[in-house]
Parts: sequence; C-alpha cells; structure tokens
Amino acid sequence: MANILLTGASRGIGAAARVALEQAGHSVIGQSTAGGDSLIAADFANPRAADALWAKALELAAATGERRIDVLVNNAGVFEAADIADGDGFAATWARSHAINLQSAADLCRHAVLHFQENGGGKGRGGRIINVASRAGHRGDSPQHWHYAAAKAGMLAMTKTIARGYAGQNILAFAITPGFTMTGMAEEYLASRGGDKLLADIPLGRVASPQEVAEMIRWLASDAPASMTGATLDINGASYVR
Repeated sequence: MANILLTGASRGIGAAARVALEQAGHSVIGQSTAGGDSLIAADFANPRAADALWAKALELAAATGERRIDVLVNNAGVFEAADIADGDGFAATWARSHAINLQSAADLCRHAVLHFQENGGGKGRGGRIINVASRAGHRGDSPQHWHYAAAKAGMLAMTKTIARGYAGQNILAFAITPGFTMTGMAEEYLASRGGDKLLADIPLGRVASPQEVAEMIRWLASDAPASMTGATLDINGASYVR
C-alpha cells in the first residue's frame, strides 16, 4: 500500500483516479479547492497554497503509521478562456493559469523530491511523481487558450527534467497527456466549439472517459517499470500522434 497525494480529486479525472487508487489498496490523500468529502481544501490560485497542502498531507499520512508520501499525482487544473484584445484580462488569466496549472505542480514536485531524498533516496525507496498534463502541451490549443497550452508544455518539460535529474535516486517521474476527456471542463468546451466538428478530429470517434485516464494513473503509481521514468503517455484517441 502506498500513501498517495492526489490534487484535483473532487471531480472528473481526479475523482475517478481516487476510486481506482483506493480500490487498488492505496491510501489517497486528496485535494480540492473547496475541500469536503475528506479532501484537503487548497486554492492553488493563492501563493504558497501548495506548501500548506504538503504539510497537511504529511500529517494525514502519519495516521497510516508512517509519515511518508510515496506518490504525488498533480492533476489539478483550470481551463479558462483569455481574449487577446483584453490586455488586463489576458494578463490576469495567464497569471491564474500559471499559478494553478504549473506553479502549484512545481511547488509540490519540489516538496516531493526533497521528501523522497530524505526518506530513502540513493538506491533506496525513492518515490513517484505523476503529472497530468494535456495534449495541448504538444500541439497547442485554441486562440483563447495560449496560457493553458504553455502551462501544460511546461509541465511536460518539468517532468522530463525531474526524471533525468533524480532517476539515480529511484525518484521516478511520468506524464500523462489526455486529449478531450468527458469532464465538466471538456463538456463545456465541446459545446462551445461545436462538438461534432471536434469529434471528427478524433479517429476513435469519442473522447476518453475519466476512468480510462484513472487507470493510467493507477498503473503508473504502482506497476509501471522504473525504466519508463521520463515517459509521456498519450491518451487522445489518435487525435495527436508522435
């Protein structure tokens, strides 16, 4: 059994991942913006919110008999449009997107790497980091979502850097890049962009389900071989292939 810190655990991919991980026997410490349902409240739009979350997660991990987190899953994200004609709004949306989609993940990765080093680094126990990025990090996104694509591309580069820098200490890092997934955010986007046209761009003919992405998270958290560290796993119905 592993102690797993999972952000964005209240809905969509995060909620499905929480179920999959708990059914696999893991202890999940979840985060959401509002909290509730045994989730830690943390608003990543606020500076240093990730630091407070990490400290609280360690306290909860101690309740399992070991003050240790074994796996970090950065899944929290926000998908909001920015109009390039609105200078103030454009800047504000970029700042919010960066804070939630990238900076909070970076802060938690920093804590995780230091924690893994302090608790069995070297060739010992180490730990795993799973960053849920996006297909947008590879191919870009709509003209209203430069910031989202940029943040997710940053998450991919961060994952590769962590993998290359700390593999020798058994600290592993993986990324997942979903295309459209049937969550609240995707449903709103599909409706606003004309669902039929977007689905026509997916050879599989449908978007992914949260449970499909959750299964990838579960596998990476426990079963993926160490030699896969640094890998990015696509799940987009062949709408973007590399």
